[in-house]
Amino acid sequence: MTEQAQDRMNRDDSSSRISTGNEGLDDILAGGLDRDRMYLYEGNPGTGKTTIAMQFLLEGARLGEKVLYIALSETRHEISLVAERHGWNLDGIEIFELIPSETTLDPERELTVLYPAEVELNETTKLILDRVDAINPTRVVLDSLSELRMLAQTPLRYRRQVLALKHFFAKRKCTFILLDDLSTDSIDLQLHSISHGVVSLEQLAIDYGAQRRRVRVVKMRGIEFRGGYHDFTIKKGGLAIYPRLIAAEHHAEFPRDLTATGNPQLDQLLGGGLERGTNALLIGSAGVGKSSIALSYALAAAKRGEHAVVFAFDEGLGTLQTRAASLGMNIQPALDSGHLRIQQIDPAEMSPGEFAAIVRKCVDDDGARVIVIDSLNGYLNAMPDGRFLVLQMHELLTYLGQQGVNTILVLAQHGLAGPMETPLDISYLSDSVIMLRYFEHAGTVRRALSVLKKRSGLHEHTIREFQLTSRGVEVGPPLSEFSGVFSGTPQYTGKALPAMPNGEHAPD
Repeated sequence: MTEQAQDRMNRDDSSSRISTGNEGLDDILAGGLDRDRMYLYEGNPGTGKTTIAMQFLLEGARLGEKVLYIALSETRHEISLVAERHGWNLDGIEIFELIPSETTLDPERELTVLYPAEVELNETTKLILDRVDAINPTRVVLDSLSELRMLAQTPLRYRRQVLALKHFFAKRKCTFILLDDLSTDSIDLQLHSISHGVVSLEQLAIDYGAQRRRVRVVKMRGIEFRGGYHDFTIKKGGLAIYPRLIAAEHHAEFPRDLTATGNPQLDQLLGGGLERGTNALLIGSAGVGKSSIALSYALAAAKRGEHAVVFAFDEGLGTLQTRAASLGMNIQPALDSGHLRIQQIDPAEMSPGEFAAIVRKCVDDDGARVIVIDSLNGYLNAMPDGRFLVLQMHELLTYLGQQGVNTILVLAQHGLAGPMETPLDISYLSDSVIMLRYFEHAGTVRRALSVLKKRSGLHEHTIREFQLTSRGVEVGPPLSEFSGVFSGTPQYTGKALPAMPNGEHAPD
């Protein structure tokens, strides 16, 4: 839970708030639910309603409360199987199974004077109330409303029945959660109006990759909550909810010193290095050396005793280690000491909210001071809708900056030579921008880089040649006798371009 959520919770009357049993949802609600109220969890089948409702009851059982699960659509065996797969012990939870008896399917037992639905609704309601009277629980979950809706048959009878249940449980000092699988064609706004709070769960099918799930608090009377959609996944142990990152809630004090990149010539280009709490964008075509420079910066931080994390979207750990070795970078000691961590990210399986939560954990729990995202192209593929990538990156970069973290972003342009296209423009979010380009001279392909932007201080404005060698990244003298290197049509105006030492190249 964030410090801001904890502060808001402390300002409330702690005796009137109870945990939902889910850390992420408690964070969104700034502490939990109001006690002795009726809430609605709604969502299509498979969104996780039963799972998060069971977490609510498990929390009550952990605290020694009497809790009741009313099953109208699932058998005790089905519920026990789900609990077993989540590793839950249901010994402290009373399960009241209200599944229609097999005898109701016997045509000889059909009622002829009264409508069967009227009798079944009254009998079902009476059975529920009698069991509550016998147990006197403080937490109750009813799963699900679709059964009551079918028994009521008319909207008026259904609404009256839900209102009666609400008043009954309110008098008993009981927190009551209703589950609705949205079996009707439209959202039941009347049910929203009589509920103290509404939590909506969704499951989205994207064109490729795993399904995405998200939760939204639709309403919550008298509770300050974090609005909007929040990604979540269903894992063993329940729902893992990733509250939407709001950078304004996170501030920390840190020294505003310069951090070295691990390359003296590149530090010179950057005016001494990168200021603490800033980010740098490395942009250029594929294979030009962006990832190598980013990795060298992370390794330099690890050698200083700082914790650096590289999130690799585009290549595996083995490939990255092989490339590092070809550049003379021995990253194994830093990996063994824990100062450097490389985490491979599969954008087809991970939502942006989950990724932001992982980054926050690295910073808040592990003390990471350098974060490398390689690359933004892979991160873009993780977004269900690319229009929101810039907003997501704005919040993430602002948060990292306010924590004193240096962030290195890698962005591949489309094309290898000539005019380049960029899949997205986040240069305005970047504190520093380093451009890398190929250029051709005397029948050889060479590389150049330049610092195009640095918000926090002076920097060198020259374009320098660089090479990827077995000794690492080597930056040469300014290309003072060239023009048009970054335009895609370079022209040499001097007599002879001196080759860099040895002219040695490491694998791209």
